[in-house]
Amino acid sequence: MTTYKIKEIFYTLQGEGAQSGRPAVFCRFSGCNLWSGREEDRSKAICQFCDTDFWGMDGENGGKYNAEELADKVIGLWPGGSEKRIANSEKQVGEISDLRGKPYVVCTGGEPLLQLDEPLIEAFHRRGLEVAVETNGTIAAPAGLDWICMSPKANTELLIQSGHELKLVYPQAGAEPERYEHLDFEHFYLQPMDGVDAQHNTRLTLAYCLSHPQWSLSLQTHKILGIA
Repeated sequence: MTTYKIKEIFYTLQGEGAQSGRPAVFCRFSGCNLWSGREEDRSKAICQFCDTDFWGMDGENGGKYNAEELADKVIGLWPGGSEKRIANSEKQVGEISDLRGKPYVVCTGGEPLLQLDEPLIEAFHRRGLEVAVETNGTIAAPAGLDWICMSPKANTELLIQSGHELKLVYPQAGAEPERYEHLDFEHFYLQPMDGVDAQHNTRLTLAYCLSHPQWSLSLQTHKILGIA
């Protein structure tokens, strides 16, 4: 039986991109293929600007789960989640979901596609969850995902060429927006790189979006609001 290593699971609002403001359960998988997550390795990493703690399993609700356990934990954090588990057994998930909004899980990391697979997606779906993934695009996506958000990084080979949302941290040398504008995505977002140059990067991002209207601005509203 497959075991999934999870850093943390929590209920909040999606803070970025096309789904910004939507209630969601975030399921953060431990590990990434572009950086170990340890500061001593950052200078040697392919992605050196990550601002997320995804190493280990010591966060809120972190640990090792099988697919059924993880799906139960996720739906249990959704308002009315216990009712949805009961409804699942009675084939009434849709009726209860309509009352409180579609249950939504965002599989993130690190790089969730190192672990996320079809059996887990199916377990989420059996509980009435809409399943999204936030990925760097270097690993092929399993079947069954409802929303694919890809955030490409410089100096990587993309195995994902289509999806719902492409969200590019800007500016990145070697990952200029024109490298990705031909890909088959419904939404294209530029998100200012955080850090000491955040204000300058925001001005650059605004200017680029205004002159290249294929791209829209994405802000990290969870940081602005001070929520997880």
